[in-house]
Amino acid sequence: MISENQLSTVWAPRLLSVLRVMAALLFVAHGTMKLLGFPDSGRPGPDLFSLMGLAGTLEIVGGLLLVLGLFTRPVAFVLAGEMAFAYFMAHAPQDFFPIKNGGESAVLFCFVFLYLAAAGAGSWSLDAARKANG
Repeated sequence: MISENQLSTVWAPRLLSVLRVMAALLFVAHGTMKLLGFPDSGRPGPDLFSLMGLAGTLEIVGGLLLVLGLFTRPVAFVLAGEMAFAYFMAHAPQDFFPIKNGGESAVLFCFVFLYLAAAGAGSWSLDAARKANG
């Protein structure tokens, strides 16, 4: 049986890393669909110098940095802001409730990234490796 102390000191930082990696991989998929058309969205890609182009770039680059756990706190903070902006620009005007306006993933990403900005990358990350070597 795992003790409460072992759960909080050993497993919590590891599971934080798992949460970061899985959320980031899902986030990268949003960016690749916007910019690269993969998986196929049925819509043409946006102009790179548009809001959707910027969003796709942030999602791919920021998501990959989060997968690696590199510069996690500032990247996660920027991505949380992007998701808040996306929610209020694209989803909130349609309906008050996220489940009805299609914005539940934007809200969830926003708060997961806000948590990562505060908690850091976890033990399995380049941030942790840099800290251990620096």
